[in-house]
Amino acid sequence: MGTWDTGPFDNDTAADFADALDDAKPEEREALVRGVLTCTVDATGWLAEGEEAVAAAALIAAQCLGGGPIDTPYGPEEPMPAFPDDLRTLADEALARVISEEAGPASNWFDPEDWKQWRAELSRLRTVLAPPSPSIPLFDVE
Repeated sequence: MGTWDTGPFDNDTAADFADALDDAKPEEREALVRGVLTCTVDATGWLAEGEEAVAAAALIAAQCLGGGPIDTPYGPEEPMPAFPDDLRTLADEALARVISEEAGPASNWFDPEDWKQWRAELSRLRTVLAPPSPSIPLFDVE
């Protein structure tokens, strides 16, 4: 795998995933994203889909408040569908799996500073993906 930076699409596998999304019919793109995330969550042992899962999570986060656009030449060029809310939770679960010690991508970093930047980006994505807390008043003040 070639990795040139710490962003969600800054490696060969994620860039290939972006190309696959561009090549897919618009109505197939959600299923591709869901499939990568589901495989990641369900995986045991070495995680082969980790780079794709990070990219998929970034695409979902881009549609959330505070997510920001995917601004890289390695991401998809075609528009993504509006992702349903249940993918936020699935993406967060996939990122938790990717960050874990046994997951493949977490062990790919040789430079500790790059590892810290990559992990900070995944933490930022998880924060964006977290559903907003319901505002429940504890008591009425009159």
